[in-house]
Parts: sequence; C-alpha cells; structure tokens
Amino acid sequence: MKISKVLTIIALMCAITPAFAAKKKQKEEKPEGYKFEVVKENPITSIKNQASSGTCWAFSAISFFESEILRNGYTGDLDLSEMFVVSHAYQDRADKFVRLHGVMSFHAGSSFGNVLQVMKKYGAVPEVEMTGLNYGTDIHRHGEMDAVLRAYVDAIVSNPNRQLSTAWRNGFQGILDAYLGERPDNFVVAGNEYNPESYMESLGINLDDYVDLCSWTHEPFYEETIITVPDNWVWERAYNIPLDDLVAIIDNAIMNGYTVAWASDVSEKGFNRKGLGIVPDYDKLIEKQQEVGSDQARWIGAGPASRPEEIAFAAPCEELEITVEMRQEGYDNYTTTDDHGMHIFGIAKDQNGKKYYMVKNSWGEAGEYKGIWYVSEAFVRYKTMDIMVNRHAIPAEISEKINW
Repeated sequence: MKISKVLTIIALMCAITPAFAAKKKQKEEKPEGYKFEVVKENPITSIKNQASSGTCWAFSAISFFESEILRNGYTGDLDLSEMFVVSHAYQDRADKFVRLHGVMSFHAGSSFGNVLQVMKKYGAVPEVEMTGLNYGTDIHRHGEMDAVLRAYVDAIVSNPNRQLSTAWRNGFQGILDAYLGERPDNFVVAGNEYNPESYMESLGINLDDYVDLCSWTHEPFYEETIITVPDNWVWERAYNIPLDDLVAIIDNAIMNGYTVAWASDVSEKGFNRKGLGIVPDYDKLIEKQQEVGSDQARWIGAGPASRPEEIAFAAPCEELEITVEMRQEGYDNYTTTDDHGMHIFGIAKDQNGKKYYMVKNSWGEAGEYKGIWYVSEAFVRYKTMDIMVNRHAIPAEISEKINW
C-alpha cells in the first residue's frame, strides 16, 4: 500500500472518530426539560377521570367548588358526584330543546354556569351515592347514552302524534336512570341524614358568590353578556372585561387562596398530552434550530426536516407575544373554540423564572405530572374562553368598574 493511501485513511479515521463520539454523546445526554418550582398552590381534591365522556365541564366545575368548600374550612370527606349534575343537566336540556322545537345544540358539552344552576336548583350528592357507572364498565363511557338521548329528543320534536304526549319526560328520565342510575332522594353522611338540597347547604358556601368572566372585543367591557358558544345552552351570562384584567383576577385569586374554573381551547399543538400548555414562537425556534452547534440542533438535529414541536417541549422556549387582536381573531375564525374545562389552582415558575399556571385536568393521572398541567400565561391569554371565580377574589379596583 502506498504511503499516500495510508495517510489518507488515517486522516479519514481522525475525522470520522470525533463525529461518532459526538453522535454517541447526543444519544447519552438528554434535553434539559421543564423544571417547575411552586410559587403558590391551593388545596384540591383527588384527580378524576372523565374517560370517554364529554363532561369536562362537570368535572372541572365540581373540582372548583370542592376547592371552595375546602377553602371555607370544611373538614369532612369530600367527593361530589359529577353524574348527579350531568343527569339533571341533561333532563333540563331536553326540556329546553323540545320547547325550542329542536333549534339548539343537544350533546354532552355544557358550561360552568350549568353546574352552578344545578347546584342552586337541585343541590349536590356525594360520589358514592351516584357514580353514574350503571352500564357495565368501571369508567365513564357515554357514547351510546349520548346517541340514544339525542335520537329520543329528535323523535319527540318530530311530533308524530301532532301533539306531545305527557309521557315523553318520563321516558327520557328512564334512559338517564338506566345509564347513570337513579338520583338519590335521601342519604347519610357521617351519621347525618340529608337530601341533595340540605347536603349542599351543609357544605358551607354561598352559591351567589360565583361569577363568570370573559374577554372579547365584540362586546362592551365591564358589562354583562351571554357567552356565545354552542355549549352554553343555559344562556349563561358573564361579565366581559379587558384581557389584562382577566389575567389579574386569576393571579389575585390564586395568590389569595382561591382557585379558578377555566374553559379553554386545547386543540393547539402547544397543549400536549404530557402536561404542558405553551404558545411557542415557531419561527424563532426554526431559526435557532438551523444555527450550527445550537442546543436544539444537538437534541433534534438541524435543518428543515426537524420538528419544531419537539424542540418546544424539550426545554423552555420563546413564546408568541399575545395581543388582544390575535385572541379575538382566533375566536372569530373558529381556531379558538370552547373545547375543554379545567381547574386552575396554583402558580409555578420554570427554571428561567417564567410564570405558569398549575391546572388540574380530568383525564386521570395522565402525563408527566400525574394529571396536572403547567400552562403558560401566554397560553391562558390566547386561549381562555371564560372563567368562573368567587367574586371576592376580584381585585377591588377591577370590581369597581364592573356594572354588577
């Protein structure tokens, strides 16, 4: 072998070896990830699982009210039945659907205001008195029930007898009872006998203290308006306030021991199933991704073939600066919709000091944080539909502006 050939081979080996070593190092090392430190955390009850049911609104609002009950000093066992609320809500919705000749939405989704309405009108019961699992599974699975209920009310509205019978409400209630179980009239808790109304009273909260708030530019600020989303079949009203005020109310509530029921769009790529809700600035991520020797390139690889979503979730990233105009545009063009209800109960910060809200979800102990999501302020600003909060958690300077 010629000396020149040998030298060439040696040179190639010298060049290749560091590359292999670097690649091996890439595989051995792991991204920094998100590291959170709690700033303020308020009491919540255990994580629940709505499973295959469209009842996030009931799970999140019930969780919110349970935290309110705990905040008021309740010391007994506390686990309220979501399906008691769902059963009453479906019955009331059927009544309105028929009265409106079927010209309204009829499906599993609803609103926080519906839960408040049920509690005021009918009370509450412990979970053990009505689990709603009356159809052969140990998790909520409502697809069949929802389809049957919808077909039933459609048949009633079609009015084949040319006059509604007196039996249709009992028939509808019979379907609910078959799937969810009958609603209890009386029960015993800690040796005391209650009905749903007296049990609700025993929990020690004033249901008139709770208000809904939203922030949209197509309605006047500080005035009451109807939340115009399909799930709001109860025509729940909310006070429309500027976005900065909405965020200030959430922060004030959390830092003073209150929690917040939160309705949001979760269809964004930035809301993942591992426990994060962020609004990455993908343009900036792609720029950084293409930088030679960048941290993103080390983990994900450089060039257009890499996925910015992976970079965003590998470690804290730059987010979009959310404007009122962006938020309103999302609502107006259907890219922000009323997807999901959750429960904000705390504030945390990441390793860079950025603020996140601690959110209790109703998907069981899913994700890296066992059922808790960490959601950035940017995401809350961008994708919040409405919130429910105790009116005493609203800062005085904002409350004074609202036309109560």
